[in-house]
Amino acid sequence: MASESMNAKQARNQCTKGKRQQHQQIKNRSSVSDGDGEDSFIFEAHEAWKDFHESLLRFYENGELCDITLKVGSKLISCHKLVLACVIPYFRAMFLSEMAEAKQTVIEIRDFDGDAIEDLVKFVYSSRLTLTVDNVQPLLYAACILQVELVARACCEYMKLHFHPSNCLAVRAFAESHNRIDLMDMADQYACEHFTEVVECEDFVSVSPQHLHKLLSSSDLKIDNEKQVYNAAIKWLLANPQHHSKWLDETLAQVRLPLLPVDFLMGVVAKEQIVKQNLKCRDLLDEARNYHLHLSSRAVPDFEYSVRTTPRKHTAGRPVVLMVGRKCWRPGPGIGLHSGIG
Repeated sequence: MASESMNAKQARNQCTKGKRQQHQQIKNRSSVSDGDGEDSFIFEAHEAWKDFHESLLRFYENGELCDITLKVGSKLISCHKLVLACVIPYFRAMFLSEMAEAKQTVIEIRDFDGDAIEDLVKFVYSSRLTLTVDNVQPLLYAACILQVELVARACCEYMKLHFHPSNCLAVRAFAESHNRIDLMDMADQYACEHFTEVVECEDFVSVSPQHLHKLLSSSDLKIDNEKQVYNAAIKWLLANPQHHSKWLDETLAQVRLPLLPVDFLMGVVAKEQIVKQNLKCRDLLDEARNYHLHLSSRAVPDFEYSVRTTPRKHTAGRPVVLMVGRKCWRPGPGIGLHSGIG
């Protein structure tokens, strides 16, 4: 019995000694000198942040320790001021201000979709968000107003993935109303790439004059020929007579009339009533005629090349046949319509 007791005591002493040595090794590896000869140990538990977030989420889901309620329509959302202030700049500014809402326990938020605000609050706690075609627009609206940029960017990327000729113009208008330049650029790029399909959709005639001009003036339009751009411009103009007094000639100026075939210029454009009745439109038609005359070796004095005489990217490499009188002129291989000038 004495021998067993002695063995047990020795084992305990050896274990204690081993732990002291292990502790000393850890201390030596992780210690930082403070300059006074004393060592300090810095312990960082990175996994504690996960536990912290999970605890906050449980408090939110169970309605525990909540100190603020958001009222959106008939929906009541109980949450925590500190958590909202950490992630949502709008609430941070509100709670740190002298506004009356800073001291209220119930804050009514108007003109928002209740489900969107609830989804946004859940994101604050969980860092997770499910986007769908049904909730992305109200979520983007809420994220823009409440200044949650992470969510706003995610919504923009989701919308980009779901662009269609039938919705890209409406999405672009929505983006413009909230000053989302990134989404506007995405929508414009898509509209240029699918221009002929977009023109056939009902939203096309409802775009603003400014947006129409941005589209029609783009060198990135994916088209077969300039006729498609002219037809799109006329379609919009005929559907919007209220804009003729201010925007008629500016709209036609976005079409590169000089790049239209002569027979189309004379047989279609020159006979269009709204073109014939507008002096500035007739000037644009004259510019196109002079361009063709200039290319036919009948040099036109003081003729100036412009954006309208420059082919768009998707048509620049295609052969063009220009008919002047009974003569046919065809650019040679690799020769642009205004090569040799300048």
